[in-house]
Amino acid sequence: RNEPIRLTEILWQIGENLELSPASIDLSAFEQQMAGIPDRECCLRDVLEDVKDEYDFAVIDCPPAVSLLTFNALRAATDVIVPVETGFFALHGLSKQLETLSILCKRCQQQVSVRVLASMYDIRTKMAREILAELRSHFSDQMFKTVVNFNTRIKEASSFGQPINEYDPASKGQQDFRMLAQEVIGSAERPQVKSKRLVDSLADQLEAIGASANELLKTAASVPIVEQAPQSAVSVPVTPPVPVLEPQPAAVVAPVAAQEPVAASVSAGGDLQTLAESVVQSTGSLDAKLSEYYGVSQVQDAVVFVTLYPRAQTVAIAGDFNNWQPATTPMQRIDDTGVWQTKMALPHGTYRYRLVVDGQWQQDPYNERSELNPYGEYNSVLEVK
Repeated sequence: RNEPIRLTEILWQIGENLELSPASIDLSAFEQQMAGIPDRECCLRDVLEDVKDEYDFAVIDCPPAVSLLTFNALRAATDVIVPVETGFFALHGLSKQLETLSILCKRCQQQVSVRVLASMYDIRTKMAREILAELRSHFSDQMFKTVVNFNTRIKEASSFGQPINEYDPASKGQQDFRMLAQEVIGSAERPQVKSKRLVDSLADQLEAIGASANELLKTAASVPIVEQAPQSAVSVPVTPPVPVLEPQPAAVVAPVAAQEPVAASVSAGGDLQTLAESVVQSTGSLDAKLSEYYGVSQVQDAVVFVTLYPRAQTVAIAGDFNNWQPATTPMQRIDDTGVWQTKMALPHGTYRYRLVVDGQWQQDPYNERSELNPYGEYNSVLEVK
């Protein structure tokens, strides 16, 4: 077929007044196929423009990465929801997403409305309560009043392929997302323009949040590394199982019908760019310390893995060095800070691995080296010298 596929051809009716346009593995080749084509960052915007009179809202879920797919999502959006997990790296994730937005605004002269959403909130932990208080104190009007709490029923619903409102209509997770939807719709009906306020507020207060994050880091960095019995043999590599992905909150909301900006409008011209630079500078020392402490490193003849998952019950490593069997290489939890570690001896060579957190396969978030596997996900890579 040599003609473009229309959006209406791939939509699934998944609920009353709700349709889904699913992605496939073919989408990973989009950036290569569109190389050199003019206005390639506007493809999604043009598609949504054709159906804008048929829908009230289009919700686009995308990662906070600088890529052509993300540019397409942000170019089509009028409003951006920045989910911030109320965990250890809340500020770090927020700064990365602001960087992405600043690049878009600079390149495309795009004007968007930005609002922060606190998610994965666990009221039982002191750290979560403190970070939520910090976010509310510094961002106030730029935050949604709704907080998405940590809820296992949401994960269960995803594993069964059901929406939370069908799987458990009485759950706290369903109530949170219903309140969020009502707040988004209500904000669209009562447009507000606060063009400079968001930028000034973020620029003035993110340094204070960075200081708080550094204090939390000092506590975690004082934890000693405990050695686990090393692995002695290297098994023949096999293909890893297909990982189960956890659901993520919607990253971008773009009302298809014409709407006024919902929150603070941020345009190109330096304000957001200056803000992103200030955020990166204020978190630079934090990133440097994290890279030194977490991740994978070689200590003499051993390889040390250290990671942080405060809410995890089990963390293990599966790689071509253990025949992709996570049960053979569990990580040990140090204490209540959520730091996990293990240490093993490996021969010289290059290895690929993934972390298995409570049964969920995922890339090591503290190892920058990675490569795409046959399932469209990323394996982390380490080299033993």
